[in-house]
Amino acid sequence: MLKANRRTLIITSIVTILPILIGVVFWDRLPDVMATHFGTNNMANGFSSKAFAVFGIPLICLAVLWAGALVITHDPRKRNITPKMFTLGLWIAPIISLVVAATMYPLNLGYPVNTTYVGELFVGMLLIIIGNYMPKARQNYTIGIRLPWTLANEENWNRTHRIAGYLWLISGILVVALTLCKVLNPGWMIVIIAVIVIVPFFYSFWLHVRKAL
Repeated sequence: MLKANRRTLIITSIVTILPILIGVVFWDRLPDVMATHFGTNNMANGFSSKAFAVFGIPLICLAVLWAGALVITHDPRKRNITPKMFTLGLWIAPIISLVVAATMYPLNLGYPVNTTYVGELFVGMLLIIIGNYMPKARQNYTIGIRLPWTLANEENWNRTHRIAGYLWLISGILVVALTLCKVLNPGWMIVIIAVIVIVPFFYSFWLHVRKAL
């Protein structure tokens, strides 16, 4: 699988470490201690050395990218993971690396950036993309809702992922809409995340119990 997707893996790896080049270009203008984490009030609440911010964060994302690729490649049911699903999985780490750089560098260079707004839009778009692909996922041990009942029964897997896909897609659209209207708050995010996690879990369990009866 790695050989078949070698080109995509190379491209995603380059994109993932691209922020390092940007950091090197602006090295002299960046502070020695950089803000790397921000609260919902858009205020910095976490700091790191310049070296870690510029080199460490992208390299961690790169490690996550390769670890994910290797895990998927050694999945006993890797034949059920379609090329599109594999490609989607490979692009998550690079996108996170770019989003982090797009907020972290401007803020540390003195430009105003609404990190909460960017983060919420990113989460919303990610939910939409994953929700769109989720109903197409086939049984595997790496990508998807891996519960005892979904892994034990293909029909349970398919039906659970179908309803989860709709929930994630609708939730993503809702998050984007509320963010654009500037009315989304942490409370809403907690409720939305809870729904898309809890509902598929209990739906899968209910299918399992109903079949057992």
